[in-house]
Amino acid sequence: MRFALNVPNFGALADPNTLMALAADAERSGWDGFFLWDHILLWDRNPMADPWIALAAIAVATERIRIGPMVTPVARRRPWKVARETTSLDHLSGGRLTLGAGLGNPADTEFEAFGESPDARVRAAKLDEGLDVIAGMWSGELYEYEGEHNRIEPFSFLPCPVQQPRIPVWIAGKWPNRAPFRRAARWDGAFPMRVGDEQMTPGDVREVVSYLSRYRDCDMPFDVSIFLEGMVDRSGVEPGLIEAFARAGVTWLHDGPGFDDATDTAVKAFRQHIRKGPPSIS
Repeated sequence: MRFALNVPNFGALADPNTLMALAADAERSGWDGFFLWDHILLWDRNPMADPWIALAAIAVATERIRIGPMVTPVARRRPWKVARETTSLDHLSGGRLTLGAGLGNPADTEFEAFGESPDARVRAAKLDEGLDVIAGMWSGELYEYEGEHNRIEPFSFLPCPVQQPRIPVWIAGKWPNRAPFRRAARWDGAFPMRVGDEQMTPGDVREVVSYLSRYRDCDMPFDVSIFLEGMVDRSGVEPGLIEAFARAGVTWLHDGPGFDDATDTAVKAFRQHIRKGPPSIS
């Protein structure tokens, strides 16, 4: 199991310099990953850093730690632009990028506020097409696409990413909804959360892993990544829970501040939390 920090890049964490310094602290302290949220507008007058700019700075400030958006709403992006950004970031980081992808929530502020359809079926169709386009462009081969939402004339898009056969793609979804996990099975990892934002349990993870196995058609490595707050000092984490998650099939465990914790005081506490390093498991 590997341990990551999952950081909401807004409020007092909206400064890319702060995020860059925290990521460097995380790498020195032994964490394995540092991931940022990807939102445009969560609520009015809320400072927010663009995750892609911040991730580029983090890539330069670190050497080992894995980085990426967790998760980016592909439906509100031009997939060819995402393909260019991810390839450049993969090169800048020396092959340390993971692309987290999902529908994008909340739909009213991520889509409807900007005149785009908040309909989940539309967003899902754009997500699936977008991921196909991105992966096709990553191949470096002559590529064309004709879909409901995207059209690309035949071109070869170079350079290819550092990571082969592709940059890992993790798909987010809210369990027990099934569709996101059928989608995840086609890619490289899943980032399950519970409907209602309740904490995932080891039992939930076993159900997710069992469901994914029905749709996985290859033996390539596959990650299951969840959020569990309070890992370092085990505050609020029952004894043995981290180990139970590992046995259930979790390969990445994320910790970090929540929506209401991006204040100056909380950021100082978070820095100390980072410097304690990830937990050890028996």
